[in-house]
Amino acid sequence: MSKAKRARAPVRLAIIGTGSMARTHAAEFLRIRDCRVVAACDIDRTRAEAFAGKFGIPAVCGGVAELLARDDIDAVTIVTPDADHAATALRCLRAGKHVLCEKPLALSHREALRMVAAARRAGTVNMVNLSYRNWAALEGVARAVRGGEIGEVRHVEASYLQAWLPSRVWGDWRKTPALLWRLSRRHGSRGVLGDLGVHLVDFATHPAGPITRVHCRLRAFPKARGGRVGEYVLDANDSAVMSVEFAGGAVGVLHTTRWCAGHPNRLFLRIAGTRGCVELDSDRSTTAYRVCAGRDLDACAWRERRAPAVPSIYRRFITAIRAGRAGQPDFARGAEVQKVLDACMASDARGRPVRV
Repeated sequence: MSKAKRARAPVRLAIIGTGSMARTHAAEFLRIRDCRVVAACDIDRTRAEAFAGKFGIPAVCGGVAELLARDDIDAVTIVTPDADHAATALRCLRAGKHVLCEKPLALSHREALRMVAAARRAGTVNMVNLSYRNWAALEGVARAVRGGEIGEVRHVEASYLQAWLPSRVWGDWRKTPALLWRLSRRHGSRGVLGDLGVHLVDFATHPAGPITRVHCRLRAFPKARGGRVGEYVLDANDSAVMSVEFAGGAVGVLHTTRWCAGHPNRLFLRIAGTRGCVELDSDRSTTAYRVCAGRDLDACAWRERRAPAVPSIYRRFITAIRAGRAGQPDFARGAEVQKVLDACMASDARGRPVRV
């Protein structure tokens, strides 16, 4: 098939990793008319077969080598555990595939930079699934800040709160491997910092600009007798607090925890500037945000503002492939976020602020 015909044809996509998050990927990509989900891949072939059966995916592969031996794959979405992201993405990029990778992009900034370089050599579309970019409200906040509506940014407050450690809102974590691995460094987890902090950093810096300095404290609190549940040693951080400085001179506080009862999955962002303030609270809305600026400043009055819908990252990935152009957020953005997370780890280990 010629390149022109291939460009007009639906993108043939494979899903690598068939755990819980892969269900979201499958459902999203199956909605896209210009995409065909043609294969499911997992080292647990039985699980991959069950996954493929549930979503009507025609082919099953028991490993990446088997998948890449096929000639009917244009793109992959990587939904493996965090520790496997880099190795899997590098193999797929070398094979000339377009790649959407779950977050965090890698386990270190150095590893992420290898992925960025490989993606540039491959010349294929590369994106990282910073999924809260799908929220219209976040793009609305970014437009308000970048358009100068609140003036020069002075202060940033952001948090990402989950409730599943003190509650069973997501099920009993003591009996759920999909939750337990997130608490164990041995199982590839970088804790709440790597799992939620990656979203939090992107959430704050997408509108407010890059972080240049961070002072971070990480804490893994006791959760079970002996510090473990079966094979899972519960040593990954479950609370993170960051005091940060931004390139534009603003300061801020970012924090995240799994211990916050009453908030199943809440993201909050407030950005204060010289001429106003803007805020987003996902418990209230992900399609609207609030602004206090202009004639409302002296009355300290807030106005809710609806934001126009934005296409999902899944949709943007397929659109970028068919258009032959870069998609956002790309691997380079994932590496920028990872650099901040590495600085957080270093700051906690040294007990002092570090430059990013």
